[in-house]
Amino acid sequence: MSVPIIIKIDRRVDAADVPLPKRMTEHAAGFDLHAAVNEPTTLKHGEIKLIPCGFAMAIPPGYEAQIRPRSGLAAKHGVTLINSPGTIDADYRGEVHVPLINHGPADFIVERGMRIAQMVVTPVPPSEIVEVDELDETPRGKGGFGHTGV
Repeated sequence: MSVPIIIKIDRRVDAADVPLPKRMTEHAAGFDLHAAVNEPTTLKHGEIKLIPCGFAMAIPPGYEAQIRPRSGLAAKHGVTLINSPGTIDADYRGEVHVPLINHGPADFIVERGMRIAQMVVTPVPPSEIVEVDELDETPRGKGGFGHTGV
């Protein structure tokens, strides 16, 4: 097994009661993120709100944190992220917020401490953009959306 990546967490003073990111099972890929709303927050159908998570963090250089929806919220209530996955870069130090959208038919109430998203830490390999005059050919070529069938 490899050495774990250390992610430093700075809990916000007003979020002492909100759980920090946590894996819910031994082999979970993601850490659940919890809502640090000051009061119950209603998401109406089609509405988007930035939900605070009560912490900032320092991700090591060479990594990113991907913020992804929780499948239970999506399947049961139609609540998901407006951008998925969202990326938190290694140099960001502000409070983590989750942009939730309610695609469900009913209002959805976000409660303090509720699990609202998950965070997966992934490596970002060094890369650079190089402009060329021509790209190599592939069997797929320029085939775009749906070109291999539905």
